[in-house]
Amino acid sequence: MTTAFPSCVIRSVEAHVFRVPLEKPVSTSFGTMRDRPAVLVRLEDDGGLVGWGEIWCNWPGCAAEHRARLLTSDIAPRVLDRPLPDPAELWKELTAKTHILVLQTGEVGPYAQVIAGFDMAYWDLIARRHGIPLAAALSPDAARAVRAYASGIHIRDARTVVPQSRAAGYRDFKVKVGFDFDRDLALIRELAESLLPNETLYADANQAFSPDAARAFLLATADLSLGWLEEPVRVDAGPAVWGELARATETPLAGGENLAGLKAFRSAIGAGHLSVIQPDAAKWGGPTGCRAVARAALAAGRRYCPHFLGAGIGLVASAHILAAAGGDGLLEIDVNPNPLRDAIAPAWPALDGGMLGLPDGPGLGVVPDMDRLEPFRVCDPMSGVVA
Repeated sequence: MTTAFPSCVIRSVEAHVFRVPLEKPVSTSFGTMRDRPAVLVRLEDDGGLVGWGEIWCNWPGCAAEHRARLLTSDIAPRVLDRPLPDPAELWKELTAKTHILVLQTGEVGPYAQVIAGFDMAYWDLIARRHGIPLAAALSPDAARAVRAYASGIHIRDARTVVPQSRAAGYRDFKVKVGFDFDRDLALIRELAESLLPNETLYADANQAFSPDAARAFLLATADLSLGWLEEPVRVDAGPAVWGELARATETPLAGGENLAGLKAFRSAIGAGHLSVIQPDAAKWGGPTGCRAVARAALAAGRRYCPHFLGAGIGLVASAHILAAAGGDGLLEIDVNPNPLRDAIAPAWPALDGGMLGLPDGPGLGVVPDMDRLEPFRVCDPMSGVVA
């Protein structure tokens, strides 16, 4: 059931950009993050209530500032000072009305990311206006807790990071592979053998393998009971490649962070190659799009497990969307140090036996701790221009 919400008038749209230098870069098979960026969206309505969202901006290096400018220059004029429809309808409207700009610029991703972050903030604002948690605004039957897994673990660091994550309350762990094939296999086997009862190991190749290497990896790890192998090959490898991999293994295949658009997700779900569907609410769709994908995935017997690698606002929103979706999905939490993730009030998350309670209170239940974030600010919030 979808709840209809009365119209809302937004008086201000702001983009707040932050960057945190990293002492230890975060490596994937396709690139290395040497700082942690974040673009937070702040909306204020005509009654003074505020909603927060987050725009994905991890790559390229200039992405954060660019997305901030897109929000303030291209999206804000379309929504300010007029009665707005409910979030789902406004998401459709913004997507449709920016489509020619997407064609003109070729910037499919940036526009989708900015609309996703705006949608997240608008849902937060609407839920706060009605005094209910975001999860309840998305679904009256939403859960109040979700299971979470420790992510962002480089395979070479797993010996240290997995025990640390276990001590922090995690029971599920995802390691990044796709660096050195033989070394990765040796390390993941060692790690699998060290797991405790009721713990599960997952792997993420970040599109690193060729089809032959992916098949070899899946066959070599077939006895490890991996929860899934994520993005073993390029997303655009084609249905024949993905289908062959799915038929070659009992290990579930996962993906979705690099898909955009309901058509693409419905195609992936319908093809049946992915057992785990992983849209990123800050990268595409926001709560509106991801709720639709989650429903389609669950109806087809797939798992909805939101992808997320960013700051604290997007992480909390992802938890609310998962709680609203239902099913047995897991929330991804990057366990690498990240002040932008931790700078929310009240403090969150805290796990117990792998489970994570949603924050109390209306909307997201948290707000950015702007005092803690201020040392990392790089942009004027009103213009999105580098200060």
